[in-house]
Amino acid sequence: MKVAIIGSGGREHMILKKIKHNPKITQLFVIPGNAGMQQEATCVPLDITRNEEVLGFALEQKLDFVIVSPDNPLVGGMVDVLEEAGIACFGPRQNGAILEGSKIFAKDFMKRHAIPTAQYWTFSSTQEAIEFLHQASFPIVIKADGLAFGKGVIIAQTLQEGVKCLKEMMEEEIFGESGKQVVIEEFLEGKEASILAFCDGKNIAPMISSMDYKKALDGDQGLNTGGMGCIAPNPYYTKEIAQKCMETIFLPTLKGLQSENRDFRGCLYFGLMLTKEGPKVIEYNCRFGDPETQTILPLLKSDLFEIMLKVSKRELRTEDVIFEEKASCCVVLASSGYPKDFEVGHPITYPSSFEICFAGVKEKDHHLINSGGRVLSVTSIASTLQEARQESYQKISQIDFKNRYYRTDIGKDIEEQQ
Repeated sequence: MKVAIIGSGGREHMILKKIKHNPKITQLFVIPGNAGMQQEATCVPLDITRNEEVLGFALEQKLDFVIVSPDNPLVGGMVDVLEEAGIACFGPRQNGAILEGSKIFAKDFMKRHAIPTAQYWTFSSTQEAIEFLHQASFPIVIKADGLAFGKGVIIAQTLQEGVKCLKEMMEEEIFGESGKQVVIEEFLEGKEASILAFCDGKNIAPMISSMDYKKALDGDQGLNTGGMGCIAPNPYYTKEIAQKCMETIFLPTLKGLQSENRDFRGCLYFGLMLTKEGPKVIEYNCRFGDPETQTILPLLKSDLFEIMLKVSKRELRTEDVIFEEKASCCVVLASSGYPKDFEVGHPITYPSSFEICFAGVKEKDHHLINSGGRVLSVTSIASTLQEARQESYQKISQIDFKNRYYRTDIGKDIEEQQ
């Protein structure tokens, strides 16, 4: 089979690593990929926001299967375009991907199907949103309605912060069209959990739980990022909570999608808050998370490509998805200054024996250089989280480029409690 992965980040590199040895695959492309993936697949520099461009390549190469990984092409209907041309895909169609494409849609969907989530209010007028804040309790959560690269969520601690955030999103358009409408939510307290699930439209099979570290700085300080590290499994996500989530969140979401004829065959991501009242949904994503993917997939014992084929054909069984009972720790190495301004173009040195997921990298003079905010990630698995953490940080200490940055406390809070 000729297979392509759409995307260019660490998440896509991990998917590549997990499927590249499947004997069914005769040729493997990554569109557009990055310089760190070139040894493992053919990178094709196409614009993945242009469905027709990707379709043209797929038809020319006679691709058999396409894994559409990032949010933009999924929300933009790439799967619809490819499948209508007879090319099988892993990833939801546009009417399923809207769960991530619009926060307002997602909240209304949860309300329609009685799925537990935070109280919320939606606004398309800056003035009305600001008036609402004057009588709201703080802290409060403000979300851009559309896609914002994982950065469109602000927890406003004060009225002044909230007003500033609304003006930036709705008037200054820091997230473009995505911030023209906003959701304001009550602030939920508890422990967060990320649950990714394979979904074929008929069945849902949750993967091992994880805990993502979103803040840029140690001690969960600083700005929100796309994710600075992750651990699995999430120690707060017990068997009892998992059962509760299946009954009150996962199955109702699947039934809601079915009742609305929304075709979801791919990875459905549940961002959860484990509150005193029970688990509640913070957000849906319509794809694998990053860096959750780099954390979870190394623990997957089952063949990822075979699962993806079954999902595409609506033949998924929960017994197809088996994980090792070990711990995993992923640490992201970023350019200093991320998620704001950062320098690029610095050569990266690393031991060639290391298994690294590359993201923001390019090639210059036969060397990899940093070209983005999140540059690469390393993941270690071991029998305990402590051992996995230790190994990941030992590896990170041997990878270098000018002005590199990483959090030193990924999983430390959990390790100290154990």
